[in-house]
Amino acid sequence: MSRIKGRMRIFARAIPKLILKPLRIQPVEPARILLAHHMLLGDGLLLTALIAKVRQRYPHASLVLACPKAVAPLYARGPFDVTALAFDPRDSESVRRVLHSGPYDLGIVAGDNRYSWLASAAGCKWIVAHQGGKPAWKNWPVDQLIPYPDAPAAWGEIAAGLVEGHDPQPYRADHWPAPLASAALPTSLREREYVVLHPGASSTVKRWPVQRWRELARRVAAQGYQVVWSGGAGEVALVAEIGPESTHLNLAGRLELADLWHVLAGARAIVCPDTGIAHLARLVDVPTVALFGPGNPDIHGAGRYWQYAPFVALVVEDMTCRDQNTIFGRPVSWARRCSRNESTCLAWRNGYADCMAGHSVDQVCHALENLGVLSRADLQSVVHA
Repeated sequence: MSRIKGRMRIFARAIPKLILKPLRIQPVEPARILLAHHMLLGDGLLLTALIAKVRQRYPHASLVLACPKAVAPLYARGPFDVTALAFDPRDSESVRRVLHSGPYDLGIVAGDNRYSWLASAAGCKWIVAHQGGKPAWKNWPVDQLIPYPDAPAAWGEIAAGLVEGHDPQPYRADHWPAPLASAALPTSLREREYVVLHPGASSTVKRWPVQRWRELARRVAAQGYQVVWSGGAGEVALVAEIGPESTHLNLAGRLELADLWHVLAGARAIVCPDTGIAHLARLVDVPTVALFGPGNPDIHGAGRYWQYAPFVALVVEDMTCRDQNTIFGRPVSWARRCSRNESTCLAWRNGYADCMAGHSVDQVCHALENLGVLSRADLQSVVHA
């Protein structure tokens, strides 16, 4: 099924329900709740704050999450007692599964409001989403439109604002049982402490210079750690370009997300750009150094919900080109971020964006030192060798 056919099937089921929209009443204690989104890994995992708040507010409700296929296995053991339905508009079976999973008393739509149509087609009797979705037809099935906050907030807290009530309890690692691994991990991961280096990101603008990854790997290895390289299927060539040493373990393109969870769980630390893996690392509770470039750590950093996470966000301040102020297409006066690509970047030099090239290897090593991973004395000897 094409994406268009999938959407037509959703619209055909949802349009007749618009007739009854004026008669709908907000539920006081919903028994069944659908949370619908189709975000990239990072933004989707940041919805954990929303899921936790829903569970806190409605402890006895049945909670179903419609989410991308690749992410669904992370929820296999039911964190926050949520049931995940793998969803892809191009997959007729996944569309049918969501549409026939209802009815629901409450539908919550995060991010793109087009999925309010999915919530309506699945039989949600009351739908909540953020206001400002464009074009306007995306909002037609929504009963309650919630504005974005006037003051700076992390995306997780923004999403949690879709539900009334107190903030959820800050995240702890025992809130999320580890998913089942799909394959056995290399035995070498049990032989020596290791640090994961994950150079890939959703955009080339978020990439850190190759030579700095090499130097970071050299310093980490010099302190006795095994270096483990990580990357998705589309990042195999990037890791190959970095050229891992023969003593390093290269797992690029070899792991599903559930497998990567277990690799991170055994790691001493991970270093990566501001990407989905940084947010996965927060769920696992592994010490993380995240290199922010065009993104804003106030929006996609730890926020209140992950306030206890061993997470360091490195950012090059005062980048004048970090001047865009939209979040999921909605204008937000306090947001300062950049969504430009390689061809439109205003500070692209020698194959990298200035906002990423401004991070030095020394800064990353000092962040690892502050996390208790690298030793100050040993670090100084390595740096000056």
